[in-house]
Amino acid sequence: MPSARDAPVIAALGAAAAIGLGSETFVASKPVQAESSPALRGAGAAAAASTWGGSSRTLAAGAVATAAVVGRGALLRRRATAVKKKGVRVVEGKEIPWNLFSPKAPYEGSCISKETITSKTPLVNWETCHVIMDHGGKVPYIEGQSIGVIAPGPDKKGETPAKIRLYSIASSAPGDDESSKTVSLVVKRVVEVAGRGWCEYSNVEKGKDPEFPDAEKVYRGVCSSHICDLNAGDDVLITGPTGAEMLLPEDPEANMIFMATGTGIAPFRSHLRNLFHDKVSKGKFKGCAWLFLGVPYSESLLYDEEWKEMQAEFPDQFRYDYAVSSEEKSEKNKINGEMWVQHKMMEYGEDLWQLVKDPKTHIYMCGLKGMESGFAECFQEKVEAEGMDYKEYLKQMKKDKRYHVEVY
Repeated sequence: MPSARDAPVIAALGAAAAIGLGSETFVASKPVQAESSPALRGAGAAAAASTWGGSSRTLAAGAVATAAVVGRGALLRRRATAVKKKGVRVVEGKEIPWNLFSPKAPYEGSCISKETITSKTPLVNWETCHVIMDHGGKVPYIEGQSIGVIAPGPDKKGETPAKIRLYSIASSAPGDDESSKTVSLVVKRVVEVAGRGWCEYSNVEKGKDPEFPDAEKVYRGVCSSHICDLNAGDDVLITGPTGAEMLLPEDPEANMIFMATGTGIAPFRSHLRNLFHDKVSKGKFKGCAWLFLGVPYSESLLYDEEWKEMQAEFPDQFRYDYAVSSEEKSEKNKINGEMWVQHKMMEYGEDLWQLVKDPKTHIYMCGLKGMESGFAECFQEKVEAEGMDYKEYLKQMKKDKRYHVEVY
């Protein structure tokens, strides 16, 4: 029987056939596992202690004729695997959808809905939107991948249409409506205003910006504005899917620590809906997941109600914590005293360290570039206290494929 992790790939068979790739394009083959994946912790110290603690094939040849047949078959198989399949990439022994649509030949999808999911704050770029797009089942993807969106433009260089912009997918493979025909993005509207933070370029005529008419320079992100201005029924040019860095581990008993800042929450919402929400996969996951989300203001928190519902239903498997930098202080932060993701994690340092040491635990980071140094800030001393070199320890985690980073 196929596993829950195979469901998105199996579902892609129909989509692949529909766009002429053939049923052989997506084969739900099992990955080769060097070792099992991670398991995560639930709520409560006692539960943490228990929850988080911690084939070969034989080929025989009888007759010379049989050996010849086997040898010829092996040759044919080698030739077959050498043929590149369109729209597919093999990752860990498993075929996944890959670049079914290119920038030169994008899929023409449409916007189903757009909702602003943050409230106004003192920041000029306070607005974040959740957008659901219809791909008609023609752009299958799996959790942890990204799609591209092509805005009409012009972009910074005056090109029309604008260059492709990649976004991590915020929905699980079946989509928010579980029809396998939609994809969701969480997008922050990029706004830069001179005198109110960084602003190098300007693409708005001076005095013409409706929100900041007195500003010397105003830059509005081309693709983010395009997406955040979408209305139901508007066309959207989609490319992809692509990406293999943030995929879920195959082991249903794996543990996961998710570290996100702002819209870096996207791949983790994709993961968590697969683990704790979707009918096709809910209940199959036996490990634990711990989410840390960093935002500047409480009004900037993303999908808070979803996390509350998941934790209420799976209290021993899912936990989440926030770091609200402008509203919380941390003595651990020697730069400005604000609470950042790593400082929130330090409050649970020993519990997390026991998890990190577990070979079944995967670490995921998505968001700002400083997150990797934040991880080191949390765990380098603990690694060295046990007589290990931090760089070598990190190198081994990467080699074991349990350290996943996507930062910008």
